[in-house]
Amino acid sequence: MSVSSPNSLRQHYRACRNALSLQEQRQAANCLVEQCMELAAFQQATRVALYLANDGELNPCELINHCWQQGKAVYLPVLHPFTPGNLVFVHYHPSSPMVANKYGIAEPRVSSTSICPLPWLDIVFTPLVAFDKSGNRMGMGGGYYDRTLRPVERDELKVDVIGLAHNCQQCDNLPVQPWDIPMHKIITPGKIFHFQSR
Repeated sequence: MSVSSPNSLRQHYRACRNALSLQEQRQAANCLVEQCMELAAFQQATRVALYLANDGELNPCELINHCWQQGKAVYLPVLHPFTPGNLVFVHYHPSSPMVANKYGIAEPRVSSTSICPLPWLDIVFTPLVAFDKSGNRMGMGGGYYDRTLRPVERDELKVDVIGLAHNCQQCDNLPVQPWDIPMHKIITPGKIFHFQSR
């Protein structure tokens, strides 16, 4: 897919993932669990950051349930209450009180004891709009993950950053900005892409 404008690319791949049927989304969610179970980094992880699917994103709901069953602690991204444009990761469990953020996305309520510092996480699974053969990720355009994960990109932290996407979200080359954080791995329902070993 060759489109000059990042906004046009974003619109195209959002439309692709939103065109998937409910059955295709459910199948993708189940395949995601199977793929992750093959990953040594996931098997060994005890603290995992995931997300609640929105706008046709690959839904990690089954993966979240699997983590709970395996005794892994799950954290969700929450808009940082004091640092605009950044995220904090908050403990999420079946009885977590939830609130909607300014984008209408549900987040667990923040408390002083529920936040997990980024260095304590083993894996951060991120949603994405598109990805390319080099592991570049296109998000929704807000830059939240790029700002939050900058210490990981600078090798200051040893957190595995893994993008989750549908098969239809892969393209040859994405326009890359200096602040974009490349993924270590990307998992689709059909394949695990390794871009950087940790």
